[in-house]
Amino acid sequence: MKTISNKSKIVFLSTFPPTQCGIATYTQDTIKGITDVYGKSIKCEICELVDKPKDQPTQAFTLNTKNREEYAKVAEEINADKTVKLIHIQHEFGLFSGNYGDHLLDFLNAIKIPVTFTFHSVIPNPNDELRTFVKLLLSYSNSVFVMTNKSKEILIKDYDINEEIITCVPHGTHIVVYEAPEQAKEKLNIQDRLVLSTFGLLGEGKNIETGLQALPKIIEKAPNALYLIIGKTHPNLIKDGVDTYRDKLEGLVKELNLQDNVRFINKYLDTDELLEYLKATDIYMFTSKDPNQAVSGTFAYAMSCSCPIVASKIPHTKEVLTPDSGILCDIGNADQFAEAAIKLIEDENLRHEMGIGCFTKMRASSWENAAITQMNTYKNLMKNPSEIKYSYPAIQLKHIKKLTTELGIIQFSKISIPDLDSGYTLDDNARALIAFCMHYKLTQDKDDLAYILIYLDFIQRCQKPKGDFINYVDQENREHIEQNAEVNLEDSNARAIWALGTVVSMSDLLPEAITKKATRCLLNSLKWAENIQSPRSIGFATKGLYLYHSTIPNLYVAAIINKLNAKLLANYEDTATEDWQWFENYLTYGNGILPESMLYAYLITNKPVYKKVALDSLDFLISKTFIDGNFKAISNQSWHHKGSEPSEYGEQPIDVTYTIQTLNAFYNAFKTPDYKKKMKAAFNWFLGKNHLNQIMYNPVSGGGYDGLEKHNVNLNQGAESTVCFLTARLLMEKLAISQSRVIPLMKSRTGLAINS
Repeated sequence: MKTISNKSKIVFLSTFPPTQCGIATYTQDTIKGITDVYGKSIKCEICELVDKPKDQPTQAFTLNTKNREEYAKVAEEINADKTVKLIHIQHEFGLFSGNYGDHLLDFLNAIKIPVTFTFHSVIPNPNDELRTFVKLLLSYSNSVFVMTNKSKEILIKDYDINEEIITCVPHGTHIVVYEAPEQAKEKLNIQDRLVLSTFGLLGEGKNIETGLQALPKIIEKAPNALYLIIGKTHPNLIKDGVDTYRDKLEGLVKELNLQDNVRFINKYLDTDELLEYLKATDIYMFTSKDPNQAVSGTFAYAMSCSCPIVASKIPHTKEVLTPDSGILCDIGNADQFAEAAIKLIEDENLRHEMGIGCFTKMRASSWENAAITQMNTYKNLMKNPSEIKYSYPAIQLKHIKKLTTELGIIQFSKISIPDLDSGYTLDDNARALIAFCMHYKLTQDKDDLAYILIYLDFIQRCQKPKGDFINYVDQENREHIEQNAEVNLEDSNARAIWALGTVVSMSDLLPEAITKKATRCLLNSLKWAENIQSPRSIGFATKGLYLYHSTIPNLYVAAIINKLNAKLLANYEDTATEDWQWFENYLTYGNGILPESMLYAYLITNKPVYKKVALDSLDFLISKTFIDGNFKAISNQSWHHKGSEPSEYGEQPIDVTYTIQTLNAFYNAFKTPDYKKKMKAAFNWFLGKNHLNQIMYNPVSGGGYDGLEKHNVNLNQGAESTVCFLTARLLMEKLAISQSRVIPLMKSRTGLAINS
């Protein structure tokens, strides 16, 4: 039986692959971004723009733009689908027939569904006719997207468009795993070359001649230079099989004797292959000669792959390219292009820094982040926008495995490259052990066992004869007195107990050798654990001891839990007031572990006072971290002190994850629906529900970004943030699975009972 989807739909009027043009690719990538972020509740469909009839349409709708009668007819077809909530028109004047493409007005007059536009061209200094037509188009929508602030400025000043209806969404880019060009070159077997490149559908506007004319001077400084000209010629420019523009370029290569230094890659590359070439590029040559070109996807893609840029001065490059990411040149000035390229060739450090600058700058414009910005506008145009929900990304272990050596998980990462010099900590290996135990519990993936053993062995390696632990080990597996004395060892020691308790609690799933090793370590730590003083350390240790006691009941462990939480309770009674129901005079990091500790103490002892304080303190914490239903972590700039206003910015993943873990524990104990709702709201912080509307993870690798600042995301993906994102994602997966089990068991086609 055919499944009928009740998802809301967005229909895009656009060209679409296999048509080879920039707008087709742009629309494809836009839809993928929206689907990746919101596919749970939104379906994107295409009304494909073609210039001749199609025998077998491949999309939901097809509009032959050369046939005027079809504009209104197709609009009525779309009107008939009641699940369509919005039409998004990718607008370029040449896409539609008529004067300035005014046959599109027939479609707009017939459509009864809200409409928005993306303007791919915004022509400055319009004549009266063009100005009037653009204003008429927008009168059907009161919403338009542009890709640069300059385009927005032109619409306001030259077309008298109300600023409030304009949304600026930079051209989207693909998120890649950062790597130095040397690594990428090896995959393409060009590791002995200094690589310059340019890509895109070739045509006169690309002005590749400028790059070729600059190349002889460049070769004088770098004889091993290789200029990659990537892409097919635009199909509209090939007449009767004759590719005039490419023939012209190949003739210029021979004339300048550049055959050993130029390579044409005459094909339409898929995205992954293209990105590999860009990652292998030392200098990207953007030579466009159109002074009014509003935006360039090729330029944006190159920046996103950390290419230092030498670029023509067009509105897009002048707006985005700053001295820390590239060099601007006058259009067609080969000498300036040569001089700029040579400057970068002679300074490897400058190239590296510019590459990092490009990469960092473009993360905000990823297709996922573009989708979030677009959806925020869509919601203002659509009925019932509350139906739109975030989708959860795939669970990825690539980056956490990349951070892990035979010794343990490395502490820090420079973007996505593990920083071996930062060494290893007990904290991070304890967190990683918990995360991999969770993953194994969900998947029973045997590959997890090797990692569980690595992290467990690291904890055992850090344990001292008296049962406590050191925290820091360098890359050579050496202890350093200074580092181990400078940190709060109680917190790291207590996290180790939490991790060990997690392993023991999985005795029914994990190999006996692993759980026995964890049991020995945990029992050896008990004498030390009795005397913990720090509130958060009490919380971490209590969680581990609770997990142990729930698996292997032990009166001594239960007594330690009660003793530790009596101290925590005393802190609360000394500090709490009617408007500050907390254990300290400030909220710092990982706050959720404190009410969670009280909860476990209650579950072990059944003392009503523990339950009351657990619930009251959690309610207080929620009041400080959920604003209008959205999660906002306590700022690490100055923490939140009693009697003072909290700082706004400086949020870390660890606080989001601890909140989710705490809410999960309380939901499991009391089944209060609001806890589950708030878990989802907190996890949405990772998915873009934050003040920058940006995702806080790398969807390609599963790396977690280190922090959310006022104006930017910290793109380093260290162990703490990566493990915290993974842990939160696994908790949400477990929640989704448990929800599905509420539905009665049904028979699968194989005859096995499944949860649907």
